[in-house]
Amino acid sequence: MKKTLNTLSKEANFLSLAGNITIAFFGFVGFALIARSYSLEILGQWVLYISASAFVEMFRFGITNTAIVRFLSGVDHDERIKFIGSNVLIGLVSTSILAFGIWLCHIYFPIPIKNAGYELFFTWYPLNAFINLPFNNALVILQADQKFKKMFFIKAFESGIFFLVVMANHYYLHLAIVNLVIYQLIINGFSSLICMIKGWDGIFYIKNATKRTNKILLDFGKYTTFTLIGSNLLRSADTLIISLSPLGTAAVALYSIPLKLTEIQQIPLRSFIATAFPKMSKASVRGKIEEVKDLFYTYSGVMTILFFFISIFTFTFADFLVLLLGGSKFQGIHPIIGADPVTIMRVFSIYGLLLPLDRMTGVCLDSINRPNKNLGKVSTMVVANVIGDIIAVFVFKSLVLVAVGSILFTILGVWIGWYFLDKELHLNPNKLISAGIVFYKEMYRKIRSRKMLFRL
Repeated sequence: MKKTLNTLSKEANFLSLAGNITIAFFGFVGFALIARSYSLEILGQWVLYISASAFVEMFRFGITNTAIVRFLSGVDHDERIKFIGSNVLIGLVSTSILAFGIWLCHIYFPIPIKNAGYELFFTWYPLNAFINLPFNNALVILQADQKFKKMFFIKAFESGIFFLVVMANHYYLHLAIVNLVIYQLIINGFSSLICMIKGWDGIFYIKNATKRTNKILLDFGKYTTFTLIGSNLLRSADTLIISLSPLGTAAVALYSIPLKLTEIQQIPLRSFIATAFPKMSKASVRGKIEEVKDLFYTYSGVMTILFFFISIFTFTFADFLVLLLGGSKFQGIHPIIGADPVTIMRVFSIYGLLLPLDRMTGVCLDSINRPNKNLGKVSTMVVANVIGDIIAVFVFKSLVLVAVGSILFTILGVWIGWYFLDKELHLNPNKLISAGIVFYKEMYRKIRSRKMLFRL
């Protein structure tokens, strides 16, 4: 356990956390400026563009991302370049297929696409898919190598430059939303170019791809692809179903404010998971099952305790947070939609308490090479979420009930994930919180001893 605590408190975790906080700051303030720059309908189109893009990204990179992080753990140089080459090749093929399919849909169904508010996505995403391919390949390889300084640099560059454009647009430029998308594509292009020049994306290893490494990644990826799609659906299904309902794009914009605020809760979770997965995978590959269990207990316990206090904060200051992000037009109950973003935000605060254990059970299943079990967990959650959303939106016409559904399907996911993981590792639930408490005590002791040394 002591070794696990030292591992958890190493620099990589805090670099990952610092990077995600920086990116989240740009995203949070940038979204607030966009929300103040456009009407509810236009903001809804932007949200649909971002949500749909994120969903397709999960399919495009879910085939290899999780697999490449796992299989790069502990391999020699020759195997490494073969796996990286296969990652690039599969990514290029999947991008081409998806882009072509989306373009065809836009050609044959332009009117329904425009009426549903998805014109930005079907027009511009296929181009963006090719533009950001090197960028995304670089990020997953850097994560596998735990080179979080480089990840921080390239992510901060991309999000920081786009934030400057958004700020200039709000105060001076007043661009149409389509021009904002074009600026985003240009920035993504520069980010990808940097990754290619630095050699981070592995594009030159494409010639080293083999049938064997292709098959290994695809065999693992056939589960993780749908797991990642399902995970994204858990976040985007709400937006998708609301957009198809009579409530329309204005309801999408209203719901997006508290949904965006949940990123406050997920910043540390994404950061620690980014470091947990390669460590747990490495321990699993080497047969160190006790180390896997210790890492699971510690990460889950630390995050659960932290999220308890974060949820108290977001619940207590929900009014202020909604005003800060969306402005005064999102205050109070909307006269037509009949929903209050502050109430939805408070529901999401409760949902946030469940996130650490839900995500960590899934990550641990993948790390011990049980992606099929994680897929079963996520698939069940997706079905429950979609059914709940349809009932909430089309029967009760309530955005608050859509948020309540998030709590229910996450409880289901935690139970299923723990059940599968317990069968593999024989877990002790009492060690979750105790491991988290031990970590925070150890961290407090180290901070206090350093202060004493500084005084001396």
